[in-house]
Parts: sequence; structure tokens; C-alpha cells
Amino acid sequence: MTTTSTVAVLGLGAMGLPMATRLATGLTVHGFDIAPSRLALAEEQGVTPFPSARAAVAEADAVLLAVRDQYQLDDVLFGDSGIAPALRPGSVVILTSTVGTAGIRPVAERLEADGIDLVDAPLSGGPVRAGQGDLLIVVGASPAAREKAAPVLELLASTLTVVGDNAGDGQALKTVNQLLCGVHIAAAAEALALADALGLAPEKTLEALMGGAAASFMLGNRGPRMLQAYDEEGAEVLSALDIFVKDMGIVGDAARRVGLPTPVAAAAEQLYLSGRAQGLGSNDDSAVIRAVAPERRHG
Repeated sequence: MTTTSTVAVLGLGAMGLPMATRLATGLTVHGFDIAPSRLALAEEQGVTPFPSARAAVAEADAVLLAVRDQYQLDDVLFGDSGIAPALRPGSVVILTSTVGTAGIRPVAERLEADGIDLVDAPLSGGPVRAGQGDLLIVVGASPAAREKAAPVLELLASTLTVVGDNAGDGQALKTVNQLLCGVHIAAAAEALALADALGLAPEKTLEALMGGAAASFMLGNRGPRMLQAYDEEGAEVLSALDIFVKDMGIVGDAARRVGLPTPVAAAAEQLYLSGRAQGLGSNDDSAVIRAVAPERRHG
């Protein structure tokens, strides 16, 4: 069994850099990013910079990937400059992104043919929690692959849940999770917009709702940011609205594949699509309230 002591982190953006920094507290970390400034920041935090993704992974026991979607996953692994030919047999690729279940098994099979394991480990939590090792991670992978990935995942996660032995199991649970999160955020937006339209003070309304049965994590977390969404600068971007455009699309695709109606999720997806059409895609996802009510009526 390979003992993981060196991990390559590809992409040192808002999540990649704090994850790499956290991992550097216990492992040797190789890093690559197309932006020299991000590489320089990583080097200051104990990450060894490399001039290319292939160079970064060549001597790594594990590779951490945070990509946007299935297309990016396929490209970074198997594209013209893909890393697959440079991966060491016996190493493990850890996918931390939400990309859906449809394409994961073929990726795992291609890697397996070269003696490389895929650990399906989508995560939740923002950059601050990533840097603190306080992420929530769900894992689908064989026991052997999980053992290889354990030194990496245990440094990053405060809650680590194994949901199955196959790549794709993690994506499946994360898809269910995102259905609920997306619907809860959309419902919170509708509720606070309705409170405003009825002449209620949104701040007082939010306080009252959080004290009763209508309370939810998303209402408490996104609610205050929804009230900031109408400010000139908007709320701080902790999770872009475009992420839920992607993730609710994944939910819809998954439901159609198994023939399951999800009308509430479909309605929520339309709100996120409307928000993007209004130019809010790069705003915090709390800005979906502006897809419900473009302007605040009171206060």
C-alpha cells in the first residue's frame, strides 16, 4: 500500500490555495496554477511551485482536483495537456468538485486501467473553513483508495462521511445535498421578498423566523446576506450564484436519468437561471432574492 506523503494541488484559487496551505501543515505539497501570482502566494505558505501540472503530479502520491464541471475534469486528466500520462501507478486522484454522477464511472475506469485510483470526495465549506481543516466531505471510493487518500482528507475535513465503495457515490449524495440547499436558498429568498412586499421589516422578520419552526441553516446563513444583496456592493461573494445554476442543472439531469419528478427543484433552478440572466451570476448566491424581487420596496 502506497503511503501518501506528497500531494499535488492543481489550481490555487479561492479554495485551492487554502486547501494547499492546510495540507502543507502535515504533508509535502506540490502546487500549480496558471497565474504566477497564485504560485508565489502558495510558495510563501510552504507549497513547492511547479511550472506545469504534469511536473507537479509526476512525483506525487495523491493529486487534489477542484474543477468546475465534467468537461474540465476530462480535460485536466485526458486533454492535450492532461496529467494522466504523468501520474504514478499506485497514486490516487481526489476529486473535490461537484460534477454529477454521469461521467464519473468512465473516468474511474480509465484511471484504473493505468493503476490509478479515483476518490470521489465532493466537499462543502468556503475558503476560511478550507484553511482551518473544517470542511464537510462525502466520499465514494474503494477501501484501498480511501486508505491512500486518508492523510489528505483527514487534514481537510472536520466531518468525513463514507457513503459508498464506488466512485460516483459521493457525487450522488452531493447531488441530493445540493437539491436541498438550492431549494432552501430559493425558498428563503421568496420568504424575505414577500416580507418586504408586505411592509414587514426584513431584519425583524428574519429574527422571528429563526426563532421558530421555519428556521433553517440556509435561512440563517443566507438571510442576512440577502438583505445586503440590494446594497450597491452587494453581499460578499462566499458562493457564487452560478454555482447553483450548475448544481441545480446536475440535480435535474440526475432526476431525469432515473425518471423521478423534482418540480420544486426545477422551479428553484429557474430562479437561479433568471438571476444569471439578470447579470448576477458572479454575485453571491444570496442575490437570488433579486431574481424574485429586483428592487427592495421598503427600508
